[in-house]
Amino acid sequence: MKAGIDIIGVTTAFYCHDGVGNFVLHKRSNKCRDEQGVWDNGGGKLEYGLTLEENVLKELKEELGCDGRIQEQLPSYSLIRNNNGQKTHWIAIPFIILVNPNEVKNNDPEKIAELGWFKLSHLPYPLHPGLKIVLSNYQKYLEKYK
Repeated sequence: MKAGIDIIGVTTAFYCHDGVGNFVLHKRSNKCRDEQGVWDNGGGKLEYGLTLEENVLKELKEELGCDGRIQEQLPSYSLIRNNNGQKTHWIAIPFIILVNPNEVKNNDPEKIAELGWFKLSHLPYPLHPGLKIVLSNYQKYLEKYK
């Protein structure tokens, strides 16, 4: 059974910032399973036996090669979409994480085409659907970090 397709998938998402209003995003490569070429915040499927916090920090290390400090867990949301004719359903649990920008690197070059630091007021295009949901629904949380 495939998470997100045959059963509802659960993912921990991270929104990493540098403490002075910049957020790191990555552009998904053409080798990603979906949403190729869009700018994404990062995260991954919740693994059995890990807490939400353990999972999000593991995903951060895998993708951006750094450690971080969880500052806040945002409310979860549903991401239901049609991706290349396939309906997918994920529950996302997002976290705001403070990172040292000097330690951030592309630790998964096969799936990450590009990294960039952006102000919330000047984001790249196109954005991942999950990132769009967070930007439109969770401004009161994000405002504290810009």
